[in-house]
Amino acid sequence: MSKRLGALVLACGLYGGVAGAQAVETPKTPNSSTPASGAPKGVDTPPVLQSGQTSIAVDGKLTDAQKRDIEASKEQIFQFVSKDSGLAIHTPVKLVFATRDGVNRELRTKFDEDKGNKRMERSELVLKKFGMLDRDFQLRPFLLSLLTEQIAGYYDNKTKQMTLLDWVPVDEQKPVLAHELTHALQDQRMNLRKWQDPEPDGLAKNVKEDNEHIATDEAGTAREAVLEGQAMVTFADYYLDTHGFQGKTLKDVPQMATMLAGGAGDSSDSPILSRAPLVLQQAMLFPYREGMLFEASVVSQKGVQRGFAGVLDAPPSASAQVLHPDTYLAKALVPVLHLPDLHPTLKAKGWLPYDVGVMGELDVRMTAELFGGRPLAEALAPNWAGGVYLAAQRKDASEADKKSTKSIGLLYLSHWKNESSAQSFFTVFDQEFPRQYGGLQRRQAEEKDENERVYSTREGDLLLVRAGSSVWVSEGFDLPTARAMREQVEAANPAAGGPMMQAKRDARDEMRGASGPVTGLASWIGEFGMMKAALK
Repeated sequence: MSKRLGALVLACGLYGGVAGAQAVETPKTPNSSTPASGAPKGVDTPPVLQSGQTSIAVDGKLTDAQKRDIEASKEQIFQFVSKDSGLAIHTPVKLVFATRDGVNRELRTKFDEDKGNKRMERSELVLKKFGMLDRDFQLRPFLLSLLTEQIAGYYDNKTKQMTLLDWVPVDEQKPVLAHELTHALQDQRMNLRKWQDPEPDGLAKNVKEDNEHIATDEAGTAREAVLEGQAMVTFADYYLDTHGFQGKTLKDVPQMATMLAGGAGDSSDSPILSRAPLVLQQAMLFPYREGMLFEASVVSQKGVQRGFAGVLDAPPSASAQVLHPDTYLAKALVPVLHLPDLHPTLKAKGWLPYDVGVMGELDVRMTAELFGGRPLAEALAPNWAGGVYLAAQRKDASEADKKSTKSIGLLYLSHWKNESSAQSFFTVFDQEFPRQYGGLQRRQAEEKDENERVYSTREGDLLLVRAGSSVWVSEGFDLPTARAMREQVEAANPAAGGPMMQAKRDARDEMRGASGPVTGLASWIGEFGMMKAALK
């Protein structure tokens, strides 16, 4: 699923920049040009981030004088960020200011014209089939509203231009500038147009392409977390330096990272974000929150050079490595499951390839939280040991049905570190089915033992199986086809002693693959600019 959330985030790749933002009414950050009064220098206690205060800026705009002041500070901030990150400045970056109407028009244009629009539509159906979005949820209009509310600024890696928004409160502009100029430095080192968007065009149409996608599926989301995590580190360091803690960084004041991570996602003054499904909220915040904690950990343990240039040169390949920085530093291998050649079976049964990818640790954490609550998700996700899924579409589906989950068949295999975790995940899915499917009827007589569930629904058969430390889910395929494909997939992925590997790269060191339903969305949203909710 990393692919689908990533695809929903990469799908609309509006600016080619990186994202982060808040609501129209945004929490006020103290003026970055003056130290906080009474802040004791040399004391390793973070400044108070005045959360809860808001700047009513619905109709407010920057004055010409304020724009000139921000413009005059750009080079000083660029030099600060370069020194803080160790990334060299090779070329200057132009700064412009955009209006709310201009940004909204640009969003609509990209949603209509960008190749990512088709990827977003595909991702939407897969997320709905997995139960992460309600069947009647309309993703495109909601995302347009959400991004218009949340974008605070962006760097465009196509035009090499930095854009600030003229309605964002003036006291937030310079910290946002520090964040986004970090992306300019990343781009000057790595060429983000090639480095950032790893997904090849088109569908996987054979078993070789299936496994090429799977082998690199979470790369885009992991890279988005690197980009935003580094930018959040320089944002925090700039904030400390300009608020009475001159010369101090997150390494000196680690509580600052905890405070920023804890505040991220506060939607009390963000009307649209507060109504967003959990999967959208988490997809938007993952690159900022977990990315920052990942980068802060690497910088703290290995230093600035390793944390910035080193991570850009050798980025993490999966959400599990972002969630557990020590596994990345230890070069621990990531479990990657494989698919056998299911295409002959699908073709014979009237199905066409639709999507394939990884259900990574982030996807599992999201699924478990949505279906069973946060405590379960926090306990269960670290015991993930690999996951793969495939979606297909009925060849004879009507045009209307092609826009709904009725046309989609889904299979999903997950491995776990122990049988107890597998049983918990089995139960999570079993308890969710009645909420997800109308007309659900259990066919207990066709179940082989207590570790199987067979159901009929208006969208086809469901098969849920726990075998030792693995869980198999099939939705939409008829029962004989589901059983046949399960035998093939399980044979290719023994629960014990399965392969462990790193995501692959091609000869040009460009990742080939996307990411699963949740992480793919995260990657895509991240390309729109800095989200205000990450700054709280």
